[in-house]
Amino acid sequence: MSVSIAALVIAAINYFSIKKMDEGTEDMQNLAKLIRDGADTFMKIQFMVIAIVVAIGAIMITLFIERSSGLTFLLGVGLSTLACIPGMKCATYANVRVTNVARKTQDIGKTVQAAFKGGSVCGLLVMGLALLGFCIVFLITGGFIDPTAKGSGLITKTICNPFITRFITYSMGCSIVAMFNRVAGGNFTKAADVGSDITGKIHFNLPEDARCNPCTIADFIGDCINDIAGNLTDLMESLVASASATLMIGVTIYNSAVFHGAKGANIYTFNATMTFPILFLGFGLLGCVIGILFTLFRKLGSKPSRDLNLTTYISAGLTLAGGLIASYVCFRNVELYDSFKLGWISPFVSAMLGIASGVAIGAITEYYTSTDYKPTRMLARIAPEGSAFLITKGDALGSKSCMPTILVLGITLLFSGKIGGLYGIAVSALGMLSFVATTVSIDAFGPIADNAGGIAEGCELPPTVRAITDLLDAVGNTTAAIGKGFAIGSASLATCSLIVAYVNSYTEVGTTPVLNIANFVVVAGGIVGGALIEFFSAILADNTIDSAKMMADEATKQLRIPGVIEGTVQPDYITCIKIVGKNALKKMIIPSLLAVFVPIGSGKLFGVEFVGGLLVGEMIVAIPRAIFNGNSGGAFDNAKKYIEAGHLTEDIKAGLVPGIIDPDANYGKGSESHKVSVVGDTTGDTRKDVIGVDLDIFMKLTSTVANAIVPIIQNNSLFM
Repeated sequence: MSVSIAALVIAAINYFSIKKMDEGTEDMQNLAKLIRDGADTFMKIQFMVIAIVVAIGAIMITLFIERSSGLTFLLGVGLSTLACIPGMKCATYANVRVTNVARKTQDIGKTVQAAFKGGSVCGLLVMGLALLGFCIVFLITGGFIDPTAKGSGLITKTICNPFITRFITYSMGCSIVAMFNRVAGGNFTKAADVGSDITGKIHFNLPEDARCNPCTIADFIGDCINDIAGNLTDLMESLVASASATLMIGVTIYNSAVFHGAKGANIYTFNATMTFPILFLGFGLLGCVIGILFTLFRKLGSKPSRDLNLTTYISAGLTLAGGLIASYVCFRNVELYDSFKLGWISPFVSAMLGIASGVAIGAITEYYTSTDYKPTRMLARIAPEGSAFLITKGDALGSKSCMPTILVLGITLLFSGKIGGLYGIAVSALGMLSFVATTVSIDAFGPIADNAGGIAEGCELPPTVRAITDLLDAVGNTTAAIGKGFAIGSASLATCSLIVAYVNSYTEVGTTPVLNIANFVVVAGGIVGGALIEFFSAILADNTIDSAKMMADEATKQLRIPGVIEGTVQPDYITCIKIVGKNALKKMIIPSLLAVFVPIGSGKLFGVEFVGGLLVGEMIVAIPRAIFNGNSGGAFDNAKKYIEAGHLTEDIKAGLVPGIIDPDANYGKGSESHKVSVVGDTTGDTRKDVIGVDLDIFMKLTSTVANAIVPIIQNNSLFM
């Protein structure tokens, strides 16, 4: 708990330090205030809607699942909210101050440091509050977990372990906030972004973030809502879900050992499995604090990616060292389970596999989405051939990227399970998230830098300022793509752990937990689960494009008013913000609640095995879909930026693009190739920032809900 409090204190210090910085010119201040006020207003309305759903959920949990778990559900909601609201507000304060640092100092290193300080508030809040929540739940349970305890809801007589149910409902509270944030935030930001790009770049040939474009402010606001608030709650929920699954599996393997009279059937071994996840995360948070402070207090150079990578390496290295210590402290003097093939070091090795897989997935994502590598450059070079070629090439790129990422996940699962059994699988997921404070800090750097560049463009600051913010934005695009790959990988391992925990939770003690895919009930559930992912994705895409069309129509109408496009008449930003905000809030309810009601309804109708098949079917379809959407969308985005930076023109003159008839024509901004790349970018926007990221949360939330409702649906279905 002391590490959590220290991290939160540092986050608070950085937050107020950001606020004290100079905002720059009056024009910069006014633009920043528009962004901040719009984001605040949207979040207030969104959380009023969430509060209604949360209140009903807490009552239902108390009445039908476990009488005290409604409180831990509210704890998860409260801490997740406490992470995303200040984190988002800090980003809206930081963006203009980053612009001003670039304007006043003309120093890349100092500008990077300002942006990273804003991001660090987000990262420290996520991990600090998540770990603090676990400490609070442990205090609620009296400081220990009884693996044989029995509890029930106020109305139902269904039996559950109240200790474990409290951790699951804590995770569910985090999941609910993450789902609403991602669905509403994704709809808001991509409707604004797509509407802005279509109107500005294709219809009116306006520069990026042109102040006369009525969609511009809504686009800035959307970056804060989705890429900051949504991302914070997403990764916080993954961390909490992974740790909760580890605790659940710890209870299961202990009860099984007791039943069989196997090794490790004693309270000391059980306590070790309960203590390790929290101690490991504590060391991870400490490593992140050191890595973040190292970056904030040293002089940075002119290569932001190198400085940010060093922060990651320091945090990951210290986390690994802490994991080794935690494994030694917890397991060296206790009788170990037979599944711990390497002795006391088994949990550490499993965690190390998770960390290594996270790094590998980040590298794979960077390869397929960064302009530094062949795939995205080849995508940009085919733009002169037209939209059909670009989209088809981008689709192929996204599909190719699935295989190496999924191979990494599969190898991690196989080896972590071989080394540490079911507990090892859960710990590998935890390992990937063990230094998430640094990951989120770097990920949040991206949207802060993006908005800083937009403010520089909108306020018509000197080109030297925009050159610095463009450099930060380019780095931020890569970190954002890597962050999405990391989120997909961590969600996949977390979901696998939750499914393992789910099957164990309804399996009779002493019986081998099996989800029989030869059983027609399981197969039926799997088919429905796969189709559900497609249906969920379709709803998200449909909703986003409908909102974007409304935005584009409104922006086009305003830009035809005399004086708006010339800059002598200010566009009506508020109307655009209201349009996209209203639609995002209206359209978030149904897709968000699908993740809650589908497992409850199908479980009540067809039983636990059907739900087990549903979860597996969802995971099998969602993982490649999320990877495809994230990587193809990221590549489309960076291919457009590659063209805008003039690199395609350079490649053509260098003879790197065969088949070009006129090598002296314009292939940069405003060209037909650029417009084709904008089509690709707007196609990819919905993929990477709506569908891809929401699939992560959807499969985690359904798995968490399934674990919570086992006492209700076990031996109590209507048809099976």
